[in-house]
Amino acid sequence: MEKLALLQKMIDESQRIVFFGGAGVSTESNIPDFRSSDGLYQEKYIYPPEQVVSHTFFQKKPELFYEFYKSKMMFLDAKPNAAHLKLAEMEKAGKLSAVITQNIDGLHQLAGSENVLELHGSIHRNYCQKCGKFYDAKYIKESENIPLCICGGRIKPDVVLYEESLDSTVIQKSVREILKADMLIIGGTSLVVYPAASFIDYFKGKYLVVLNKSATPKDEQADLCIQKPIGEVLEGIKI
Repeated sequence: MEKLALLQKMIDESQRIVFFGGAGVSTESNIPDFRSSDGLYQEKYIYPPEQVVSHTFFQKKPELFYEFYKSKMMFLDAKPNAAHLKLAEMEKAGKLSAVITQNIDGLHQLAGSENVLELHGSIHRNYCQKCGKFYDAKYIKESENIPLCICGGRIKPDVVLYEESLDSTVIQKSVREILKADMLIIGGTSLVVYPAASFIDYFKGKYLVVLNKSATPKDEQADLCIQKPIGEVLEGIKI
């Protein structure tokens, strides 16, 4: 059976689908990923990007952190693509129970998805480290140098940096959704970022599908692998 037809059959037969996605979901919205040949990690900076987006770097060199963060990780004009829209449609139709994402761009919510579990936080939530006041992404993007609160405290994005732990509540909810799923679609992720990538080991359902442009460590276990842009694949699915 042709791969897209097989994917359609699996989705038709499933009632509780969970989608687990990474940066490849947003590249079709012109947001660069990290690890591909033209990703952020391949670009040349004074400091390696992995170091810049670490907790230590944020604490010690906040001006350089924000210079990188605002120009390379905040894309406020980005629009949801075919993948985001199809997943929202699947949720609305009662087929998809959750989107678990490693992305911080908020595009799933913008597309209409409601049960979105953000493993690595969001650029749209920012809090003063001193008084806890909330600030939106626009305030951060338009601020000069280091974004400061009206109280004078430094504002930190609600984004999980290197050396920081994932939110335990989000972890528990994600694992619970995967455990209850009858189909798990992994999309746009190389599955090399831990602990997030380990969550899919909790899947005990019927169909495991991997939609990613390159091979992943889970391909051998998957019931179906399609190595094409995820938006292109999901756009062909009828709900």
